[in-house]
Amino acid sequence: MIRSVSIRALRQATPLLRVVPAAAAVGASRGIHATPAAHSHYNDPASSATPAPPPKTLMDINKLYRNNTPITVLTAHDYISSKIANAAGVDIILVGDSLSMVALGYTNTNEIELDDMIHHARAVRRGSPQAFIVADLPFGSYEVSTEQALAAAFRMVKRAGVDAIKFEGGKENAGLVRHMSQRGIPVMGHIGLTPQRASSLGGFKVQGKTAATAELILEDALALQEAGCFSMVLEAVPAPVADLVTKQLRVPTIGIGAGPHTSGQVLVQLDMLGGFDGFTPKFLKKYSNYLDINTKACAAYVDEVRAGTFPEIGTHTYAIKDAELNKFKQLVAEKFPADSTKA
Repeated sequence: MIRSVSIRALRQATPLLRVVPAAAAVGASRGIHATPAAHSHYNDPASSATPAPPPKTLMDINKLYRNNTPITVLTAHDYISSKIANAAGVDIILVGDSLSMVALGYTNTNEIELDDMIHHARAVRRGSPQAFIVADLPFGSYEVSTEQALAAAFRMVKRAGVDAIKFEGGKENAGLVRHMSQRGIPVMGHIGLTPQRASSLGGFKVQGKTAATAELILEDALALQEAGCFSMVLEAVPAPVADLVTKQLRVPTIGIGAGPHTSGQVLVQLDMLGGFDGFTPKFLKKYSNYLDINTKACAAYVDEVRAGTFPEIGTHTYAIKDAELNKFKQLVAEKFPADSTKA
């Protein structure tokens, strides 16, 4: 059906970054979000009297796209990784099913369950109450029927307080995208290499390396756009193909292994920090050496405890007044008198 309509006609017929009013209201109100956890009584460097910034919404992402500002997306899987991403100024935080491998130790992304994703997404929301957060629907939670997909999406939005959901697949999922968008759930698409279907694709291989397969990616992108996706991930696609696909769309593309000409980029946070020692894809750039740095820090702690240099009296300990200490010593002496048989 896509082939019977010119690309130009489809572009002209598709509004810029379609935003469903109800979906925008979801992102703007934050009424569904869990209440942020109260601060500990210990010193919190992040706490201040400065008013919190307004919540990010689809309109903010739209503005970045209109202004040709590259959109930054980074994954987070828990409270701390969420705070890190938010403090770094990331535009969109993605609770990706990659946490199945980098956080839970599974061998692939298909092993994680919807309840696991919701659990982690709730922690991510607590870490960044004002951020724009997208969460993956995991394998098996949306493929059976429209009813199943809608139920999973509503659970994710209501329980975790995310702003949008993402799931893999092209034009075969256009109907699901349309149903969700019409019901106020913003959807981010994911085409090209779709890891949940890697076995059916012959493994984790680059997609769109021939004119015919590149055309299929374009058809998928146009179909998802028409169905109401507010953006879509292009994974493991040759850079020139991703560039051409991006230019035919009126919604942002977020590249991962798709070159520099997409509307934005996404990486797995633990991957780019050097915190995952599994497979390293070609497109990954490591900005730190998380495993090495933190292993050395933990080893230093072990050494200092064994050497008796940590904790250090005065630096890492709390004081008690001499008078109170003497009283306590007297109490101990009275309750536990010295054994007269001991030398």
